[in-house]
Amino acid sequence: MSTPELVWYKSSYSSAQGDSCIEVAVTEQAIHVRDSKDVSRAPFAVRRECWAHFVDFAALG
Repeated sequence: MSTPELVWYKSSYSSAQGDSCIEVAVTEQAIHVRDSKDVSRAPFAVRRECWAHFVDFAALG
């Protein structure tokens, strides 16, 4: 899947050095996820409702 037009956002919890973080790009169809340390690797995409479940689960701690 080609994704050159995506706008990537880094987590607000990312450290000042920017390490150990992911970046996400939101489209109508999916949430695209990539490793901020290695943007040359292909991102993966998940359906928006799956991402919402993941975020809800992560918020539980």
